[in-house]
Amino acid sequence: MMWFVIRGSGIAAFAFLAISTIWGLLLSGGYAKRLVKAKPLTYAHESLAVASIVATVIHVVALGFDSFVHFGFLELFVPGFSSYRTLAVSLGIIAFYGLLVVSGSFYMKKRIGQKAWRAIHYTSFGLFFATAAHGLMAGADSTVPWVFWMYVLSSAT
Repeated sequence: MMWFVIRGSGIAAFAFLAISTIWGLLLSGGYAKRLVKAKPLTYAHESLAVASIVATVIHVVALGFDSFVHFGFLELFVPGFSSYRTLAVSLGIIAFYGLLVVSGSFYMKKRIGQKAWRAIHYTSFGLFFATAAHGLMAGADSTVPWVFWMYVLSSAT
């Protein structure tokens, strides 16, 4: 059962992140704003990012209870400590921390200013690729065609 929670929450986290990222690109390009008011579109973008955080937290907590790999606290939260696919797990940890910072900047925009907010948001491109690489290298389902193509095609966008 835990194995399905780990896999499902990881895939869901990436799917929410991919949709949020693509949504954010549409917002920044002004394409979507021409059709609908910006406020609801921005709210949807933020909500998708928060959904990705929630799914990632479920993913990490479930990994803590996994009986196959036996992740401890350091393996789950400190890059480089996992003996299981060290690079892939490290990329996932770094990407999660980055997601927290980028998503947190939604709510700090007035305090930090537009320039800092934009700079923080630009890091999301690298973080997105780190997340995709994490899924491809560590994900048990990355050989399933639709999962593989989800990672690849969303990264190409």
